[in-house]
Amino acid sequence: MSDVKVVLSDAEDLLKAAAATTGEKAAELRERAAQSLKRAKEKVQDVQDIVVEKSKIVARATDDYVHDHPWKAVGIAAGVGFLIGLLVNRK
Repeated sequence: MSDVKVVLSDAEDLLKAAAATTGEKAAELRERAAQSLKRAKEKVQDVQDIVVEKSKIVARATDDYVHDHPWKAVGIAAGVGFLIGLLVNRK
């Protein structure tokens, strides 16, 4: 995500510079900004793919645990629900 922030910051700087410039230089700056935004989009897609894959792994592990220990899972869910209920009622 830090790479994406850097690329977006660079693209923003290039667009600001292009707004202050005219002619061929402005077109070049806009093109560089477009390329930076394209790289940012690719990086975001890569991050999204990684997050989706890790989420699937965690979901599979959770499902296996619940199937292996159903009563323990029910107890944990009840405890978490109770705590959330306490927190909601406090406000």
